[in-house]
Amino acid sequence: MRLVLVGPPGAGKGTQAAVLAEQLGVPHISSGDLFRAHIKGGTELGKQVSSILDEGKLVPDDVTNEMVRERLAEPDTAKGFILDGFPRNTGQADVLAGILAKQDAKIDVVLQFEVPDEELVARLLERGRTDDTEAVIRERQAIYRSETAPLLEYYSDILVTIDAVGDVEEITKRALDALRGR
Repeated sequence: MRLVLVGPPGAGKGTQAAVLAEQLGVPHISSGDLFRAHIKGGTELGKQVSSILDEGKLVPDDVTNEMVRERLAEPDTAKGFILDGFPRNTGQADVLAGILAKQDAKIDVVLQFEVPDEELVARLLERGRTDDTEAVIRERQAIYRSETAPLLEYYSDILVTIDAVGDVEEITKRALDALRGR
């Protein structure tokens, strides 16, 4: 199964991706993990990402696209994968479609994690990270709505939405039930 997880920051995508990857027997591919691995490995892409992140900017699509292209060429993705944090906009979705078309594959399901804004703010404030102030969180929500939310229309024919409020096991059950219903 080739699965994309979509939802605002704090919706629980990373937590659920790890659990679902284990349940489905496919790798969890997180754009953040890819960035960290390239930085740690000292690759050319990693050097680019490090300087961009040090400036507090978003990693440009072309750099992210290349990291994902490389990762999806690895053998463990042949039977499927879970993408978390990619694509984050319709341009990246077009690139992903092109990458997969060369493998004679496509995304099977896009799973949207739906959580009310106030719940998201509370969750992120509870993490206690210094960069998680309410103003920063609300700015990330606005960026999500403007950049990532258009993916919901882009993937409307394969989109499945679940309520992502509750404990981890409850949300996992909802996600698996929704995937099995496809």
